[in-house]
Order: sequence, then C-alpha cells, then structure tokens
Amino acid sequence: MAKANIPEKGAIVQRDLETFAIHPHIPGGFADPALLRKIADVAEKYGAKYVKLTGAQRIIIIGIKEEDLDKAWAEFSDQSKAIGLTIRSIQMCPGTRSCKKAKQDSPELGLALDKKYYGQPAPAKFKMGISGCSNCCSDSWMKDLGFFGTDDGFTAVVGGKGGGTPKYGFELATNLNFDQAMALADKVITFYKENGKTPERLGATIERVGIETFKKAVL
Repeated sequence: MAKANIPEKGAIVQRDLETFAIHPHIPGGFADPALLRKIADVAEKYGAKYVKLTGAQRIIIIGIKEEDLDKAWAEFSDQSKAIGLTIRSIQMCPGTRSCKKAKQDSPELGLALDKKYYGQPAPAKFKMGISGCSNCCSDSWMKDLGFFGTDDGFTAVVGGKGGGTPKYGFELATNLNFDQAMALADKVITFYKENGKTPERLGATIERVGIETFKKAVL
C-alpha cells in the first residue's frame, strides 16, 4: 500500500511512495560543522539516497525508510518539525553580520521570529523572509510576511506567495525597529490564525476580509 506524508514525524513521502525525506531544523541556514557532520552520519547510517540543499535554507535527507524515521530523528538534539499546515522555516540573509550591502541585522530578527513561531499550526503553510536590504535576497516580497532593511529600519510586506499561482506582496509598514517588527509579526500571525480558512494563504485571507479590515487589526 502506498504511503503518505507523516506530519507528526516530519516525514515527506518520496516519489517511490515507500521512502521518506526529513529535514533537521537549521534556523536561518546557519549550520556549524558538527551539525553538518551529524547530517552526513545520519544519511549514511540509515541508507539515504542523497541529501539536498533546499530553498528554505535546510538540508533534506532523502530516502529514509519508515521504520528508521524515529531512530534518525533521535540522532538530532533539535527535533522540531514543520510540514503541512504550519509556520515554516524562516528564510534570511546574513545581513550586517557579513554582507557589505546590508542595512539591518536580518538574522537577529529572523532568528527571533524562528524561535518564537517555527512549527506553530496555521490555517495553511506560512512563510517568512527577512532581508538585510532592499535587494531582498530572502524573497521578502514573495512571502506571507516579509521584512527588508533600509537605512531607517525594517519595511514590512505581507500577502506574497510563490508556487503555481505566485503573488507579489504589498507594503504594510516602514522604519520599524526590532521590537516594532516583532510586535507587528505577532499581530499579523494572530490575525491569520483567527481569520484564515484552510487552505488559503494570508494574501487570500486579506483579500476575503478586506485590506482595510486587516490593516485596522494589525497597525
């Protein structure tokens, strides 16, 4: 019998409908050598077909047998999982920590958001992208909620998405400091949880309830 995804195990069924992929949580894509070695060790130990870097700044281990899923996950100290109707890994660039073009410390904001919201349930998948400048290397405009840095703080954009029917977000607020950006994110996510209807993304929720209703609730 063909298998399906197993959300509680963070397992995504593969094309063969027999094996699974798992992706250990790597906040912001910042992986130290020990974690890279661990991923390689787990892939070899449980006979993975290969590992792959993903657009969500993770390393996915592909080809794990169902009976090995629990054992493979137990190898990692961080076993948090987010597939299905959840807040996903937050994409972020290096920001002022290393990029010469950055205006703001995008990892500071991105890692704080990841720590607070990663894996929480949502009406549909919810993606965030935090960029250090207007080049938006983290695709901030194409996320449900995005931030990008300017000389005066962060600009917030909402309602974007990729996929088969991509949508460009719209500007919500400007010149936000760290605390203001965190507070706005909380209001946006709370609004979505209270008003979103599966399987609509945030942009579709805003269209349904009306942009002015949304702005009144979060600004």
